[in-house]
Amino acid sequence: MWELIAANKRRSVILLSVMAVLMIGIGAVIAGAVTPEAWPLGIAIASLLWLVMALTSYYGGDGIFLASVGAKEIQKHHHPTLFNIVEEMTIAAGLSKMPRIYIVDDRRPNAFAVGRDPEHASVCVTAGLLARLNRDEVQGVIAHELAHIHNRDILYVMIASVMVGVIALMSHVFLRATWYSGGRVGGSRRRSGGDGQAQMILMLAALLFAILGPITAHLLYFALSRRREYLADACGAMYTRYPEGLASALEKIAAGPGLAAHKNKVMAPMYIVNPGVALGAVGLFSTHPPTKERIGILRSMGGASLADYEAAFHQVAGKSVIPARSLQTARPVGVRPPWEDQGVVDAGAVKAPPTPMQKQKTRQRQAANLLWEVNGYAFIDCLCGAKLKVPPGFGAPRVTCPRCNRVHDVPAKSS
Repeated sequence: MWELIAANKRRSVILLSVMAVLMIGIGAVIAGAVTPEAWPLGIAIASLLWLVMALTSYYGGDGIFLASVGAKEIQKHHHPTLFNIVEEMTIAAGLSKMPRIYIVDDRRPNAFAVGRDPEHASVCVTAGLLARLNRDEVQGVIAHELAHIHNRDILYVMIASVMVGVIALMSHVFLRATWYSGGRVGGSRRRSGGDGQAQMILMLAALLFAILGPITAHLLYFALSRRREYLADACGAMYTRYPEGLASALEKIAAGPGLAAHKNKVMAPMYIVNPGVALGAVGLFSTHPPTKERIGILRSMGGASLADYEAAFHQVAGKSVIPARSLQTARPVGVRPPWEDQGVVDAGAVKAPPTPMQKQKTRQRQAANLLWEVNGYAFIDCLCGAKLKVPPGFGAPRVTCPRCNRVHDVPAKSS
């Protein structure tokens, strides 16, 4: 696995370096188009901007991404099952520290991970994921996201996404300024002779960079993303020892409700499945491999090791994805049976396991209550069986149950 991590780092550093050169080149050409003597200033400004954005992404990128989707941190008492799953997968992945856990109030099932290293990482799930997926499926998703953390993917993807945004913004501002100034950026005057021809060449070069720069940056970003998804799938299957769990999760997420309504294009590549993309869709500008192909690979695995994933990948895609040196050190991993709810002994009798519909309703209720709780609502259990939800800052010391008219004291944090 260390060979896999080292290979990830090398490829990421190369791609990010190329992206930095592209960004600085765009700055130099745009500055030269304004005034031929200004290209050194353009290089300096673009370099400074790259440094500022890289540092911001490194130290605060996780907070920016989590805040952009309205994520709220949860604790173990909020959802013990989810915490147990994350704890199990933290151990399986060999991480030195358990990631912090966040939830997003979104009915669309999905998840992502952020953080600059395993010691400063977080995993975020949507309420829809907890409501729609069973334990095996949630475990598969968490294992995939922790694989990203273990493989040192997240930092590079975070920085790359910010760099793509900055390059696109620089190009957009220049093109808009050129359009509104009638081709005379910065109010530059026409020149005659050689100076005019030189400035025209610089202007054309700047326009070409401004148009092709964002496209090139996006292609580099996508090259950074697709292979990592396959590798995270492989590691996730190995951590859980149950490839079907992740395959079923990907199937449900891709077919989830309202995916096309997703508008946050910056965050979309961070998710386990790109929102708004059909099950088998793929193209030049896809940030993820086709989900249908990912599912097929996982369901073709004969075991749960990296070697099993490589064999399945070669069978489905006709090529290789796992570095050869990682395969040499890969150990066999068998597939475990699915996790299932068992009957519970009660007064000498064994209750039947809950039906799939009962399990689904329980997951939906737990996810809804979790959202109420993280948003500051207090719960009051009435003797009649009703559960009262008191909003923060309720303002009254008591509340009446609408079902049985019992009066209850409001907890201090909500009154």
